[in-house]
Order: sequence, then C-alpha cells, then structure tokens
Amino acid sequence: TNVNLYYMNSTKTNQKKDEKKVIKERENRIKQKNKEKQKDDFETDTDIVIGMTNKNNKRKTEENKKIIAQKQKKINKKKKKIKRIIKWTTLILIIVGGIIFALTSPIFNIKEIEVVGNNQISTQTILSLSQLNTEQNIFKFQKKQIERNIKENAYIENVEVERKIPNKVKIQVDERTKKFEIELLNSYAYINSQGYILEISNEKQEMPILQGIKTKEEDITVGNRLGVEDLNKLEIAIKIIDACNNNNLEGKVTSIDISDKNDYSIYIIEELKKVHLGDGSNLSNKMLYVQKIIEKEKGKEGEIFVNGDLNNKFNPYFREKV
Repeated sequence: TNVNLYYMNSTKTNQKKDEKKVIKERENRIKQKNKEKQKDDFETDTDIVIGMTNKNNKRKTEENKKIIAQKQKKINKKKKKIKRIIKWTTLILIIVGGIIFALTSPIFNIKEIEVVGNNQISTQTILSLSQLNTEQNIFKFQKKQIERNIKENAYIENVEVERKIPNKVKIQVDERTKKFEIELLNSYAYINSQGYILEISNEKQEMPILQGIKTKEEDITVGNRLGVEDLNKLEIAIKIIDACNNNNLEGKVTSIDISDKNDYSIYIIEELKKVHLGDGSNLSNKMLYVQKIIEKEKGKEGEIFVNGDLNNKFNPYFREKV
C-alpha cells in the first residue's frame, strides 16, 4: 500500500512537472511569437518610416531639382539675352559704320553715267533731266525720283536706273515712237500709237496726218493723250497703216481721216487717190483691191471705194476726178 501511495504521489508529481514544463514551453513559445511579432511590426514600421522618409526625400530632391532647373533656365535666358544684345549691337555698329563709309568715301563717287536705249532723245537731255552729276555719291539719290525726273519727257515711256558699285550708274530708257501727226493752226503735234502727244513742232514730218479728231486743240499739249473717242479710232488707224505696209503701200499714206467711224479713209498723194475703207473691217482683202485698182488706174486722180461688204457681192470701184 505504501508502495502504491508512493508510486501514485510520484506519478502525480511527475505529471505536475510535465504540466508545468508544457505550460512553460507554451509560455516560451508565446513569448517567442510575441517577440517575433514585435520584431516584424518594428521592421514593418521601420520600412514604412524609411519608405515615407525616402518618399519625402525624393519629393524634396525633385523639388530641389526643379528649383535648380528654373534658376538655371533663368540664367541661360539672361545669357541668351545678353548674347543677343551683343550680337545686334555689333551688327548695328557694323551697318552704321558701313553706311557712314559708303556715304563719305570718295570710292563711291560717280565716275560714269551710261545712258542706253535712247534714239530720239539725246543723252545730254536725259542726263539733264536726271539731275545726276559725276563726283556725286552713288548712294545719295533715290532711283524712283531719278526715273520720275526723266519720264517728264513725253518721249520716255519707261526708265530703269541701276547702280553699278562702286562708281557707275546705268540709265536704261524705252522711248515712245511717233507714229502720226496732227495738223494744228501753225504747227504739228506728233503722237505715238497710244495717243500720247510727244512733241509740238513747226516742222512737218514724213508721217500720216491724222484728220478728223475730236480732241480740243487746247488739250493737245505735250504729255497729254487724245480723248477717249479718238483713242478708239486710233486703234483702227493703226490697223489701216499695218494693212497698207503689208500690201506694198508702206510709207505712201499721206493722211488718215477718222472723222467717220463708218467710213475711214486714207489719201495717197503719190497716187493722187483717196481711198474709202468703210468701218475698218476686212482690211487685208480691201487692200488687195486697192493695190490692184492703183496699178490699173496709174496716174489718174480720183477716189477708190472699197467701203462695202466684200462678202455680199460688193464690187470695189474707182471714180476719176473730173
């Protein structure tokens, strides 16, 4: 019995020890887990803190970079502005210096003035109109003004002034050509194919006299043009002259009468004949008949009529002066 009691007590004691051991181990495991958890929590918090710190640092770094970039941008902008100012200042100084040199240096004084394209107006007249002089600085005149000066002469239609650096000026002119003359009271007015009055002279030229114009005599002054009605008729007169030139009558027309637009007429003093041409249409065919009649009626004074419709059985004819 004592043995049994001892055994039972011993067993209970061992059980208690085992229970305490188990409990202690459990507590140790719990403590270990808590330590590990605390460690994990600490590491997590540390990571969060580090992450936030890194993020803040990164943001600050980016802000600092932006600030530095902005400052650098301003610095670069100022540098560019300074460079630009220096560049333009230098350029302006060079230009100003060049202008002063060009306007004052004797290298650029005019030595030669060349006039080309003039036949009727003398070179001296054109030079006088231009108001240019040798030894004048080549840059001290306005080309447009020189051109306007020269075009004051009615014979001059176009002018082009060209500087040939360093000391030559070229004046290219296009002249109007006198084509007809108008008989005035005591003189003659020369006009070109555009109806410009080029000159009034006491001398008769070897040109057709334009008769029957409507422009008033007081308006026939150098530089003016004929009136609109006369200008329209002048176009037909030019076609008549061209048709004559193409049919062996070149230079033979003494006068052209444009008073009646339905019956233009020409007078050929060499042949003692007046030719009625009608409204100025079909001139080429009409001139063929005129030429044939002149050859047939050679030496006879009279009138040739080709002023009908050649396409409608009209027969040109000659009427001798009685």
